Amino acid sequence: MKHVAITEAKTQLNELVAEIESTGDDVVLTRDGVPVARLIRENKQSLSEELMPEQIEQRRKVVARLQQIAGELNVGATQDEIKGWINEGRH
Repeated sequence: MKHVAITEAKTQLNELVAEIESTGDDVVLTRDGVPVARLIRENKQSLSEELMPEQIEQRRKVVARLQQIAGELNVGATQDEIKGWINEGRH
């Protein structure tokens, strides 16, 4: 998920909308580094319908491998803590 300052979003709106259309990823708008709004793809469910069965299977394999790696690393952190670290890196 991409984070963009509102001031930047004003000048990049066309590009942001095109990116949302093509990837289906949300864009979080921030003010002074604090999330205040989210741009999402209309009818987001249709993105999964566009995926081919091979693509879905490939993604399942990737997720399974990431879960395996996470277990091997034994970080000792909760999912919420990890999400917090990710969000800190975005600001």
